[in-house]
Amino acid sequence: MDLATAFQNINWLSVIVAAVTAFLVGGIWYGPLFGRAWMNEFGLNETDLAKRNMPRVFGISLILAFIAALILDMFIGAEANLIFGASAGFFAGFGWVATFLGILYLFEFRSFKAYMINAGYCITALTVMGSVLGIW
Repeated sequence: MDLATAFQNINWLSVIVAAVTAFLVGGIWYGPLFGRAWMNEFGLNETDLAKRNMPRVFGISLILAFIAALILDMFIGAEANLIFGASAGFFAGFGWVATFLGILYLFEFRSFKAYMINAGYCITALTVMGSVLGIW
């Protein structure tokens, strides 16, 4: 499939929903599930986090999740189903994102725990995104 055809076949509503789901997964992942561990691994505390411009952080995060969902939708194609979408999302997260994060973390001397938290989010978010895109 060529790029023009892929772009024409985008289901914009599913891309928006997929982006929002990744955003929600991030809220759960870096909140109640691994928020404290993530802060400890990166030397952050509540005071540091309170200094952020949250509308800006959330807004840009949502835009970036939208771009990721859009590209994933173009990658998996209009004929995808739930299984293919979830598999494509998982393999994109595990095979591309997590492996490159691993390379970066090795050179940056980051901990394995920090890697697992961030790579785990990427794999989970992309798997959920792919699932959403696959069923629509």
